[in-house]
Amino acid sequence: MAAITDPPPPDVETELTALGAALDAQIPAKSIDRNLLIATWNIRHFGGLTEKWRSQPGDVPKRDLASLRYVAEIAARFDVLAIQEVRDDIKCLRHMLRLLGEDWAIILTDVTQGSAGNDERLAFLFDTRRIKPSGLACELVLPDEWAEHVGPDVFARQFARTPYAVAFKSAGQTFILVTLHVVYGSGPSDREHELRWIARWMSAWAEEILEYRQNLIVLGDFNIDRKDDPNWQAFTASGLRPPPELDGLPRTIFDDPARPDRAKRFDQIAWFYDGDVSKLELDYAGRAGHFDFTQAVLTDLTTTEQSWRLSDHYPLWTEFVLRPR
Repeated sequence: MAAITDPPPPDVETELTALGAALDAQIPAKSIDRNLLIATWNIRHFGGLTEKWRSQPGDVPKRDLASLRYVAEIAARFDVLAIQEVRDDIKCLRHMLRLLGEDWAIILTDVTQGSAGNDERLAFLFDTRRIKPSGLACELVLPDEWAEHVGPDVFARQFARTPYAVAFKSAGQTFILVTLHVVYGSGPSDREHELRWIARWMSAWAEEILEYRQNLIVLGDFNIDRKDDPNWQAFTASGLRPPPELDGLPRTIFDDPARPDRAKRFDQIAWFYDGDVSKLELDYAGRAGHFDFTQAVLTDLTTTEQSWRLSDHYPLWTEFVLRPR
């Protein structure tokens, strides 16, 4: 049986070379103690693995060793990657860690129970040469005192997949990342409750931690359809705002490049602002983007086939300048 650490076949090696060139062109290089690359990626149904270099029509799952090599090549370009849709079966995650080596680590939640949770986990994958956990790891739960504002059904309407926060440190600077995957529901109106109360929770927490020179960044799949729609307003009402460089970028491989006005705004990386002034102590480098892998690998497959092997979402990334203390 083939293994993820085996030398890849020539056709996979060719695609890895093309993928590497595309990554070099679009994503800043890591520079020790000088920059920090924070990313988020909803990797579709990231669980099981077919241990062949190329899966065949009857194989389940469709994600194979070649596809996982491509996922790992992308993930390795970031210092820390928040991953949504990690499944109960973490075979892909375990194999990817084996490939990346001992310098890489993960922190992840248990599986979210219940139909709304969709048997998903939230995870952080990070390069320990560049960042270290600083001690904090917690879930975000609505406090009892908010029941009068949320309504009597607050305890039946906690977040479908509880947001997960982990604190990291790099070059003497601490930052807290909160990853989430907002409930999709039967329509956009089903998401507004979670988005509004996540934003309010984050705002209240941000006011507390700013006293301790922390940096709070929220990232993940917010399932927002359009900029300025009711869900966008709920998300930004408390001062959360993504960097302008992410504005207008497609989030999924199914978005139509010819219709940017209809592009989804599902995935976001955001932090709090006071007017036009960022509340982060981290120095945003003014560079952020997504990475379109569909033009580099698996180009002979349909978009749907690509989505089951890599993902239906693009990774989003942001760069920060580090000033060692």
